[in-house]
Amino acid sequence: MTKGATIVFMGTPDFAVPSLQRLAARHHIKAVMSQPPRPGGRGMKIRPSPVHAMADQLGLPVETPEKLDDEAMAMIKSHAPDFLIVVAYGLILPEPVLALPAKAAINGHASLLPRWRGAAPIHRAIAAGDSITGTTAMLMARALDSGPMLVKREEVIRTDDTAASLHDRLADLTATTLLEAVDRFDSLTPTPQDESAVTWAEKISPAEAEMDFTLPAEEAERRIRAFAPFPGAWFAIPRDADAPHRIKVLAARRVDGKGQPGQVLGRGQAGGPVLACGTGALELMRIQPQGKPVMDGAAFLNGNALPDRIDPALNLRGQG
Repeated sequence: MTKGATIVFMGTPDFAVPSLQRLAARHHIKAVMSQPPRPGGRGMKIRPSPVHAMADQLGLPVETPEKLDDEAMAMIKSHAPDFLIVVAYGLILPEPVLALPAKAAINGHASLLPRWRGAAPIHRAIAAGDSITGTTAMLMARALDSGPMLVKREEVIRTDDTAASLHDRLADLTATTLLEAVDRFDSLTPTPQDESAVTWAEKISPAEAEMDFTLPAEEAERRIRAFAPFPGAWFAIPRDADAPHRIKVLAARRVDGKGQPGQVLGRGQAGGPVLACGTGALELMRIQPQGKPVMDGAAFLNGNALPDRIDPALNLRGQG
């Protein structure tokens, strides 16, 4: 077991925080690299990334270079790390950076590679109806998410999982996977990925999240969960001639119903609007009208009306 390894940790969002915490508890984090502070939240105040904020709490030195230039490389080299550990850092690491650690540059990825390489593996796994996902610790290579695998751990996708709930479990599992990869590094045999089995998890755009009521209700409901809370599945209704109104759908349930895709069939048992799909129907349980707070479907109908049918031609793709 590798104990007391020296590490330069590279990560930015909430997903990477558990990995930093777990590694810092057992190994020596020489520096934490994260994306520079950006405007965010109410008032768009300049805020450090979640990883930056956690590093400050842990008393770890933080570097926030805009790019991985010669100065950034010199900083990494000065720490003489055994490992670079990378979790959703936000920049592509050039090959000279990958060559800096004494032992390896290791990436933690939220899928069972080679399935779902890319930016949105959690969303894609739910949307595709996968029953199992997991995390992979791999040696980093020039091509995205393509390196030999060190450790893989599985996680069941529950029937009520959203991108948010699965994100949190996989963040914890990624920490476990990376810790095992570092602890057992000297005894592990890297396993090449099967290139014939690669699938890609492209980033989800707001335009892609527009609801397609021609899909079976089962698939449409999965997509709602896959896109919750971000970017949020949505549809548009007319409000006036110039400004269609976007309704974000955060939760729905499958119900019996039949009609033209997008047809509003009435209220469901919970009081929310029921819309027909290609087969079956959905009752909208939690929604967020444009510019309004999240509310349940029944509350929305108490103060708002839907057209007889959601018109798929009334879209906001140009605003995505």
